[in-house]
Amino acid sequence: MSSEPEPKGPRAERPKRRRFSAGYKLRIVAEYDALTEPGAKGALLRREGLYSTHILDWRLARDHGALQALEPKPPVRKDAKSPAGKEAERLRRENEKLAAELAKTQKALTILGKAHELLQLLSEEVDTPGRPSRPTE
Repeated sequence: MSSEPEPKGPRAERPKRRRFSAGYKLRIVAEYDALTEPGAKGALLRREGLYSTHILDWRLARDHGALQALEPKPPVRKDAKSPAGKEAERLRRENEKLAAELAKTQKALTILGKAHELLQLLSEEVDTPGRPSRPTE
């Protein structure tokens, strides 16, 4: 008995996610809710290849009037940005860069202010009259 191994790698066939139209979802929820026979609801789920969570989610969306939410969304490419989005991203990066530069400048000014204060104190010690200066060796 020779059974061929399943292909692996980029050529392996991946299962595709199923997408359901809003009409299908509404029809299945209505059919599910109408069933009263014992085991009929489970038979419907098996026949359609669905889970009870599908029905719960679709019913909740229907009850909230979110028919738009029932339609599957087309996949959004991450690199597809509008010109306004690109400009906003560029401005955000520039703003972050300038904020970092400002913080660095403020720290430098604080250090310079403290150095100036220290030099003034040392200058006052040397210039104070009537005070003996330090002996030099």
